[in-house]
Amino acid sequence: MFMTLHRKLLPCLFLLFISSVHAQSIPESLWGDWSLEVESGVPGWMSIQEKEGNPVVFFRLYVGSAGPFENVEVVDGRIKFALKKRKKEGVPTQTVDVGIVDGKLDGTILQTFPDGTAENVAFTGTKIPPMPTKAPDLSKVRFGHPIALFNGRDLTGWIPHEPDKINGWSVKDGMLVNSTPKTDFSATGDHANLKTEAVFEDFWLHVEFLVGAQRNSGIYLRGMYEAQVVDRDSRMQGLQGVGAIFGRIPPSTNAGKPGGEWQTYDLTLVDRHVTVVLNGVTVIDNQPVPGPTAGAIHTDPSAPGPIYIQGDHTAVSYRNLYLAPVLTD
Repeated sequence: MFMTLHRKLLPCLFLLFISSVHAQSIPESLWGDWSLEVESGVPGWMSIQEKEGNPVVFFRLYVGSAGPFENVEVVDGRIKFALKKRKKEGVPTQTVDVGIVDGKLDGTILQTFPDGTAENVAFTGTKIPPMPTKAPDLSKVRFGHPIALFNGRDLTGWIPHEPDKINGWSVKDGMLVNSTPKTDFSATGDHANLKTEAVFEDFWLHVEFLVGAQRNSGIYLRGMYEAQVVDRDSRMQGLQGVGAIFGRIPPSTNAGKPGGEWQTYDLTLVDRHVTVVLNGVTVIDNQPVPGPTAGAIHTDPSAPGPIYIQGDHTAVSYRNLYLAPVLTD
């Protein structure tokens, strides 16, 4: 009986040993979250975590999937993994190789095209401090006097994020309006997104939006965290529905309104924790946001960023945009 039990336990113990060595072989300096600076200019973010004794990597380039990527190889203190890609004609496979060189993050993304050609895209990164262990006490947070981000007359204070794209933004009847023929929910388009020239740290933000049935936009806090803008009955629900911090935190309830009706967001971002009040209902209550959402243009939570609105999706209107900064003195 002992020998039988021994034979059964030995493979399990061996696997546990290999998993432990596999995880521990990653340099301690690599663990955690990183804001990436990619040679191509695409926003990037990476998080190296441990799951059941094995390394798991989350890695996002702009609108792409963040993973997780679990088939991680560790070779000479560097990690390698393949990014998941949809099978599309002409789309390259991508393999990431990253480590620490002279105390700094050193990475490359090897892109291999269907014709066999390949190219390396280099990236570096800034270590992101760990998430605070406690949520902020919002009753003790002091906010400054609200400032108007939109004057209702023109686009003063706002600029297209992609100057080479079609600018569909204008002001009509006191509203900030994006006009585009696009009706699908694909991640990007030929029209420009819009952002504030000013950048902000923590704040409370009030926004009113009008989106049609089965139409889509979004407003990013600090250019990092997207509060989803769709109608109540959209095919996008839960993590992707109205009231969500897109792909990160689902709303506790669907407090949205039907397409074609004005809706209201009150969004509070303090110490990487977000509170979402949709149409007067608190649907996310002071919850931590573990990382930037898809489409983020800014990935460092320790640095200020703009208010950023999607215009490359579908037509949408905004009004009454007010922001009250957190006072730190």
